[in-house]
Amino acid sequence: MGTSDFVTAAPPELFDRTARALRRDRTATLPEAFFTGLIIDELLDRLATVKRGFGTALVIGAEPRLVASVTALGIAVQVVDPSGLRASRFGGLAVEEDRLPFAAESFDLVLVAGLLDTVADLPGALVLIRRALKPDGLFLGCMAAAPSLPSARAAIAAADAVGGASVARLHPQVDVASAGDLLVRAGFALSVADLDSFDLSYRSFGGLIDDLRAAAATNVLAQRHGVTRAWLAAASAAFMARAEANGRVRETVSIVTLTGWAPSPDQPRPAARGSGTTSLAAALTRRD
Repeated sequence: MGTSDFVTAAPPELFDRTARALRRDRTATLPEAFFTGLIIDELLDRLATVKRGFGTALVIGAEPRLVASVTALGIAVQVVDPSGLRASRFGGLAVEEDRLPFAAESFDLVLVAGLLDTVADLPGALVLIRRALKPDGLFLGCMAAAPSLPSARAAIAAADAVGGASVARLHPQVDVASAGDLLVRAGFALSVADLDSFDLSYRSFGGLIDDLRAAAATNVLAQRHGVTRAWLAAASAAFMARAEANGRVRETVSIVTLTGWAPSPDQPRPAARGSGTTSLAAALTRRD
């Protein structure tokens, strides 16, 4: 038996990279999507609390308001996005988070607007982000997380049950504890993952799908399954069966915010395990 007999093929990727880029291409010239706006607001609010300056930033996710806001702070911005159409609007690079081409210690700040919930290799992406940061550089990223879209998930499961087959139609979700563990594994210091949930309401299943489509957040699983009109009718009926007295269905979207600093000798040393935790405020108010 030769050495080659022990080589195994890489596991298939969960997400379709081409479909992911195309979804973002199609929304590149549209107004800012509602779900995207929630993420950008969160990133900018967190950045505003940081009591230090930054000279260079990598913005992953070519969102015009985010890029403009960071540039307005006097920071030199490099933009990347899986969508070539989006990236080209800012003279950026069409590249994915788990394939970043930058040298080590290239940026003071890295911001990620969404995206990480559908990257093919999330642990690898976080390692590359940490590597791209200068010592004591800051990473802030937001992405959809568990528990999101419980009403939609229940409606889809009901429609699949009517059809007699259950298949994956929504993306798997990272929970806040797992997100925090991934930051630690990637080598970030003073890492924090925290969750914000937003209660929404919809008059129709189609209205929710429209919001997801505008945010390029529809299904990009590598294994996708088509739907029929009958399936859509069943999903819509199951969704609307959850309507409250006002005729609207309550839905929840949860966003996890990841905060981490590239290690530096002058950072505070962590306390002994079990003796306490670093607060979000402490993590964000690092000073020069």
